[in-house]
Amino acid sequence: MVTIKDIARAAQVSITTVSRALNGYSDVNEETRKKIVAVADRLGYSPNIAARSLISKKSKTIGLLLSNVTRDSSKDNIAFEVLCGMNDRAGELDYDLVLFSTTPQKQKTKSYKKLCNERGVDGVIIMGIRLDDPYLEEIVSSEIPCVLIDIPLKGPNVGYVTSDNVKGACTAMVHLLENGHRHIGMINGHTQADVSRHRLRGYIDALASYGIPYNESYVMDGSFSEAAAKEAMYRMHSLYPELTAVFCASDLMALGAIQAVKGLGRSVPEHISIVGFDNIDIAAYHTPAITTVNQHKYETGYQAAQLLVDLLEGRNVNRYIVLNTELVKRDSVRTIL
Repeated sequence: MVTIKDIARAAQVSITTVSRALNGYSDVNEETRKKIVAVADRLGYSPNIAARSLISKKSKTIGLLLSNVTRDSSKDNIAFEVLCGMNDRAGELDYDLVLFSTTPQKQKTKSYKKLCNERGVDGVIIMGIRLDDPYLEEIVSSEIPCVLIDIPLKGPNVGYVTSDNVKGACTAMVHLLENGHRHIGMINGHTQADVSRHRLRGYIDALASYGIPYNESYVMDGSFSEAAAKEAMYRMHSLYPELTAVFCASDLMALGAIQAVKGLGRSVPEHISIVGFDNIDIAAYHTPAITTVNQHKYETGYQAAQLLVDLLEGRNVNRYIVLNTELVKRDSVRTIL
């Protein structure tokens, strides 16, 4: 293995000069730096990352911490698209990205700090945890920089990236209202998801803009699950047959709602209109193609990685990023004359 001693001998400079040149210090003459880099390339030198991290106390590695990863959650493909954005930006910034996961059971025996230290990461992006997650309190006061996705938590070393969920939900509802619907239900996620609270806010705001009072009974919990949303749709139709449309807080739940409508011997949009949220791939290929709210999932991951590196490198940047959403009109909404 070629070492910096070998490079120093071949370049006829000191070991210190080689070290500082290869680590980008500005006090090395540019001609000397070029000479050292050329010698290093010719000798086939590869830096010892582990040794470098011991010296700098930095691993140049960031982590993506996912909570409660299950096979069922793979269908919507959201986490994968976000991960692609993170991985691309981390690579562009010369950082490695490692993936690790946790569960409520693991959290009882292992602290957030211990988990991060075991993985050797400089900072962490966290996705998929609930508002009642025990790690959140520790994250706020932790010295380990952290970026959360879809949880607007603030702290000295904390930032977040999310979508404009209120506006997105409001846009979806306005589309239904503009098409003549006045009795509109909502299948929401669960109360410990920040996006559920914001999408409900958008639902209520849109109704208010049309002078329609909010009926709490028209909102049911679908737990971001296809199966749970299907059951919620069955209950909703039985209790409130006057509903002509349902806004679902995720496309996965929209799929479940459509299954229930079909199970009732009815069809979408002829008997009831459905709008989703997320714009997952299957929404475009489903029959009928689902009208939905597009989230920029890749951009979410890309921005999260950029923000975390900014925090790690001490840049004074906006730590709270809210990305736009857009309505994608397809075939699951009919106009009521």
